[in-house]
Amino acid sequence: MNTTQAEELLPLLKSQLNLDHDLDDALLTHKLRAAGTWIENFVGGDFLTNDPIMTEAALQLAAYWYEQREAAADQRLLEVPFGVHELLNRYRRVVTGRHW
Repeated sequence: MNTTQAEELLPLLKSQLNLDHDLDDALLTHKLRAAGTWIENFVGGDFLTNDPIMTEAALQLAAYWYEQREAAADQRLLEVPFGVHELLNRYRRVVTGRHW
């Protein structure tokens, strides 16, 4: 995901997080770009901003990473929030013949 794509999704992410300020826009854009890159690596292809399923996965990832910024916490942290793999599995390109 490039910066332009992330900036297009920024209002949706802020809505998902119930943020009404611009103080964290740079950080949120960074989280969206990281989520887009993670998704591209997971599916083995480009992030499609016009696809609502990929957009939802990016919003969930970016929101989770924004809210869970530390690597350690009192609670159990997950690499990826529940449901993201399930949203993206249908987009995965099978290269080795093994589908996760």
